[in-house]
Amino acid sequence: MPSYLQVMTSHDDNTLKGRGTVSGSGSAARRDKPQTTGSRDDSGTPTVLPEPSPDRTRWLALAIVMAAAFMDLVDVTIVNIAIPSIQRSADASVSQIQWITAGYALAFAAGLITGGRLGDIHGRKRLFLIGIGGFTLASALCGFAANPEMLVASRLLQGGMAAMMVPQVLSIVHATFPAHERGKVFGMFGAVVGLGAVSGPLLGALLTEWNLFGLEWRPIFLINLPVGVLAWMLGRRFITESKAPKALKLDLVGVALVSLGLLMLLYPLTRGRELGWPLWGYGCMAGALVVFVALVSYEKRKAAGDGSPLIELSLFRVKSFAAGIAVQTVFGVALGIFFLVWTLYMQIGLGWSPLRAGLTGVPFSLAVSTAAGMSVQKLVPRFGRKVLQAGALVMGAGVLLYLWEAHRYGLAIASWQMALPLVVMGAGMGLIVAPLTDAVLSEVPREHAGSASGLINTVQQMGNALGLGLVSVVFFGEIGDRLAPAQVGPAFVHAFQHALWWVAGIMVAIFLLMSALPKRPAQHVEGAADAEPPTLSREPELVP
Repeated sequence: MPSYLQVMTSHDDNTLKGRGTVSGSGSAARRDKPQTTGSRDDSGTPTVLPEPSPDRTRWLALAIVMAAAFMDLVDVTIVNIAIPSIQRSADASVSQIQWITAGYALAFAAGLITGGRLGDIHGRKRLFLIGIGGFTLASALCGFAANPEMLVASRLLQGGMAAMMVPQVLSIVHATFPAHERGKVFGMFGAVVGLGAVSGPLLGALLTEWNLFGLEWRPIFLINLPVGVLAWMLGRRFITESKAPKALKLDLVGVALVSLGLLMLLYPLTRGRELGWPLWGYGCMAGALVVFVALVSYEKRKAAGDGSPLIELSLFRVKSFAAGIAVQTVFGVALGIFFLVWTLYMQIGLGWSPLRAGLTGVPFSLAVSTAAGMSVQKLVPRFGRKVLQAGALVMGAGVLLYLWEAHRYGLAIASWQMALPLVVMGAGMGLIVAPLTDAVLSEVPREHAGSASGLINTVQQMGNALGLGLVSVVFFGEIGDRLAPAQVGPAFVHAFQHALWWVAGIMVAIFLLMSALPKRPAQHVEGAADAEPPTLSREPELVP
C-alpha cells in the first residue's frame, strides 16, 4: 500500500522544494518562526516578512485531498480480500491474479517520483486533478472488465494514475497550510491512514459478500466512482494551485529503465511455473540485471549532466541510507508475499467467506495503528534504533507463532485462534513502519532530503511488487497443478506454512540490516541549543 505514514514523516521534517530545510529537536519550532529578509530597520531589528494569510477554503481543500488519499488506501487493501472471488468468477489464472495486485504496485512505484516532479513543474493541483480523474476512470474500467486481461491492464492504469495523484496530496497541504497548523493536519492524516487500514478489508468483504445487483466483486472498484467524481469537481474549485520555483527536469529514460528491469524480472517469476520454467525466463531475469547496471551508468551521466537524475546515486554513500533502502525493499517483499498468500489461505484453503476473512484481520490493523503511534511518540525518542530492531523480532515471532498454530490446528483453526499471532505481527510492524523513514533520512544531507524520501517510498513499492511476483514460487509452487476438491484445503495450508517460513527468514534479514541504521535518528540526538536556523527561502510560487 502507498506508505502514507512514511510520506507524512518525511514531509513533516523536510519542507518542499523552494523552502529551507531544518533538522534537530527544535525543527518544528523553528519552522513556525516568522521569515526574515536579512535586512534591518533603523533600530537594528531584523525585518520580518509576515507569513502569507492562509486560504479560507483550506480546510475544504484538505477534506478533498484526504478523501483521495483514503480512496487510494482502501483500494489497495480492498482488492486483496476480493482476489478469491475474482479468481472464481473471472476464471483468472494464477499469474493473472498476481498481476492484478503486482501490476498496480509496479505502475505506482515506477511513476511515483515522476508524478511528484510533474506536480512541481506543471502545478500540483493540475496533476492531482489528472491523477484522481484517471484513477476514477481506471476504477470504472476495472469494475466493468470483460476478462482478466482487461482487469490487469486497468489495474496498471490505476497504479499509474495513483502515482500522479498521491505525491500531490501532502504537497498541496504544505502549499495551503501555515506551518503552525501542519501538526494538526498530519494528525488527521494519521487517523485517515488508520481508518483506511481497518476499513479497507471490511468494506471489500462486505461488498463482495453482498453481491450487489449480482455484480459479485465489481463494486469494490465501482465504489470509487462517486467519490472520485465529487473530489474532482470540488478540487477543481477549491484547491489552490502551487508550483515549486526551481523544479528538476524529468528523467523519463530512468523511469523507462526501472520499469523495463522490473518487468523483465517479474514476468518470468509470475509465468514461469505455469510455463514449466522455460529457458527464456531465466535469460529474461538475467537480462534484468544488465538493465539495472545500465540504469546505474545512465544515472551517473545524468547527475553529471543536468543534475536531475531519477535516482540520486550519491545518497548510497551514506551507510544508513543504503541500509535503510535495503530494509525498505526487503520489507516490501515480505508484505507482498504475506498479504496475498494470507487471503488465499483463509478463503480458498479454509473455505471462509470474505466477511469472516476481513473480520479476522481487524486485530492486525488495530495493532499496527496502535504500535505505530507509540513508537514515534514515546519509544523511538528514548530507545532509538532498538525499537525498529525489536519490531523486526516481534513481527518475526508473530509469524512463527502463526506458523505453529496453522500446523497444530490445520483446517480446524478458528478466527479467535489467529488473533494472538496477528496482534503480535501487527505490533511488530507498527514499531517499524512509522519511524523507519526518519531513521533512514537522519544522516542524509539536507539538500537531498526530497529525493531520498521519494526513493524510499518507491523502493518499498518495488519490493512489494517483487514479493507478489515471488508468490508463484513460495506459495503456488508448493501446490499441485491438479487437485481433487478434498486436497485443496490441506494443500493450501501446507503452502501457507511454507510461505510463512520465507517471511520469518526475511524478518531476520531485516533485523540484521537494521544494525547499519544510526543508533538514534538525528532529530532525537541534537540538542535544543542549536545554531542559528538557516535563512528560509521564499514560499513556493502560487499560481492563480
